[in-house]
Amino acid sequence: MELFITILVLLALIGVSNVINRQLPSVPVPLIQIALGSAITFVPPGFHLELETELFFLLFIAPLLYNDGKHTPRSELWRLRAPILLLAVGLVFVTVFVIGYAIHWMIPTIPLPVAFALAAILSPTDAVAVSALAGKIRLPKSLMHLLEGEALMNDASGLVAFKFALAAAVTGVFSLPKASVSFFIIAIGGLVVGVILASLITGLRFLLRRSGLEDETMHMLIHILTPFALYLAAEELGVSGILAAVAGGVMHAVERDQSNKSRPRTHEVSDNTWSVILFLLNGLVFVILGLQIPDVISIIFESPEFNNFKVVGYALVIFIMLIVLRFLWTFAFSVGGRIFGGTKNKEKLSLKILAMTSISGVRGAVTLAGAFSIPLFIDTGDPFPERSLVIFLAAVVILLSLLAASILLPLLAPQKGAGNEAEHLRKESEGQIKMLSAAIQAVHHATSEENRAESSSVISDYDRWIRQSQPTNRKQGNLRIHKKEAELRVAALEIEREVTRDLFAKGEIGKEHAAMFLKSLEQLELALSRWTHLWYIILMILARVLKGLLSKEDLKLQHKLSNSDREALKEIKLQTSNAVIGAFEKKSMGTNKDEVINIINHYKHIIDRLSKPYPMLQGNNKGNEEVKRDLHWIAIQAERDEVQRLYEHGEITRDIANELRRIIRNREASILEQE
Repeated sequence: MELFITILVLLALIGVSNVINRQLPSVPVPLIQIALGSAITFVPPGFHLELETELFFLLFIAPLLYNDGKHTPRSELWRLRAPILLLAVGLVFVTVFVIGYAIHWMIPTIPLPVAFALAAILSPTDAVAVSALAGKIRLPKSLMHLLEGEALMNDASGLVAFKFALAAAVTGVFSLPKASVSFFIIAIGGLVVGVILASLITGLRFLLRRSGLEDETMHMLIHILTPFALYLAAEELGVSGILAAVAGGVMHAVERDQSNKSRPRTHEVSDNTWSVILFLLNGLVFVILGLQIPDVISIIFESPEFNNFKVVGYALVIFIMLIVLRFLWTFAFSVGGRIFGGTKNKEKLSLKILAMTSISGVRGAVTLAGAFSIPLFIDTGDPFPERSLVIFLAAVVILLSLLAASILLPLLAPQKGAGNEAEHLRKESEGQIKMLSAAIQAVHHATSEENRAESSSVISDYDRWIRQSQPTNRKQGNLRIHKKEAELRVAALEIEREVTRDLFAKGEIGKEHAAMFLKSLEQLELALSRWTHLWYIILMILARVLKGLLSKEDLKLQHKLSNSDREALKEIKLQTSNAVIGAFEKKSMGTNKDEVINIINHYKHIIDRLSKPYPMLQGNNKGNEEVKRDLHWIAIQAERDEVQRLYEHGEITRDIANELRRIIRNREASILEQE
């Protein structure tokens, strides 16, 4: 029961971290999750979760790297194969020897094999942390692909080097030729096992489909189990389970590309399910990392054997050495590439790109999990030398790398400014077109014989919006639905409330119709304010729940509206819309002229729609309008999903994503008004 409660708390912290990130967008989610994980250990009675390294690698690292292998562009991996191998393999072994000797020289109480082990476990960069930072920082695409490819490969090389160094520390025996041969066997063997086993699983799914077993849920179950099967099989054979998971992900991407040609959207269930799984796994990795840090730090800080300032200084020096070595290695590669013709344009990389590459090598959960796998005793029965100090140094270096990347990368990455305003607007326009196209695609797949006419109407709306979003058909900046305009929409709703209350006070409308209309305005305000005024929304939801518990009024409002109710509400809307237009026409010459004009045009459009019958839906207006609105809701959800996908893949910035979401909220509010 205690474990179950702990898991529930950790999952809740993932949700809390994303809410906090909405309010503090400059702080990366991983840092927030680490902070929450650390903070929860101080809450009575205190939450603690022992880190079992083998289980951690199986449950978290295997599926996450499998997914990264599935989504990393294969063409980019092949194009950047030389620098990826130089970073993922060459830099790892250079780090082991250079940093290992430096650690032993700086801290003589750490034996040389143990220093090599610490350097080895610090050498891999964290693919999860790199992906998390990529969504917040506008890294160049080529650099992002390089970092992703490096992170996919260097976990295996770093862990293999760590195991050999650890074995030398435990047994006192080490053979460089034997270790070199074993490394290639483990690495190549892992890739081979991943390719073969993934091909067999793909073949099994193909045979099941041919036999008529098309149940997507069953195929999704096979897909979920695949990375675990790959990892376990490879580890059982004595090769790299991590590389097997990566290779399996790449093979799945190949199979997916082939099946999409003949069976489009067969992976929709898989994508939706994996998005939830990855969201939870990514969050749990950093929350669990945060859970471990207080215990690791307290062991050193409370021990009289260590000088607190000195050990923190050791960690800082090690981190700086890692950054400097990475910078020098990347610089040497860039020079060598020009000399040996390794680059197409043969241009020297700028110092800014070299610095970004160096700082982007963040360490994460793999490093800490590896450090925790250090045994308590060596073969002689003596305690493992300086085990607590090694784990402490690894934990502090992880925190320093995350902090440095979070603080320095935004300063080095390209910034949005006047110089690239045109580029920003282009990406904004492209993002909106992709968002609207995704909505059209969703409506197409929801179309049937019964709703073909309504589907055609919704698609024609989206086609018109796509034409309007083209750069040639809009003024610069018109795409943005500014925060000020949203505030004006809320002000317009307040005018409608006042007019409605005035009509009720004069006896021109009944109490029930007034309540219905005011409730609709409340829903509109909620839609316009979503994620912008978080606490306001929470209070509104609580108020509505309490109101529903204390009053039966809402039950009456849930009944289907009669024709007379619809006519009454339409008349109220016409009067309130005219009142808003009259009030806003007095503001049209103010500082917010464009936004005010947009509000006026919006209400004029409402009046125009309410003043004439629906031309397409004669005979069964009610049913057809409900079907049309349902299709609009499907389209809006597809828009939201596409915006999130574009943001997660780094195709749009946070600012653009927020602008697009504001457009979606505006469209959602318009649909609610029509209801």
